[in-house]
Amino acid sequence: MLRITVLVSGQVQGVGYRQFTRRKAFELGLCGYAENLSDGRVEVVAEGEKTDLEHLIYLLRQGPRGARVEHLDVQWSEATGLKGFQTY
Repeated sequence: MLRITVLVSGQVQGVGYRQFTRRKAFELGLCGYAENLSDGRVEVVAEGEKTDLEHLIYLLRQGPRGARVEHLDVQWSEATGLKGFQTY
């Protein structure tokens, strides 16, 4: 099991981005969270199998309708055992 921490830049707040991320993560069987940051970015932390995490990264680049993703900063690490998927 692996973990990704993704900082998503662009028009990603106020467009349903966190809910989109939660829904896609649930469909992929991933655990973690999505959180709005004060600088306008969204932080996504997800744990699961590498192929599922790679698919989530692909989906995060698209985002929901209304979002405009400009950049993803992705960091990989070992999973820590998160449960469920939350939005903050």
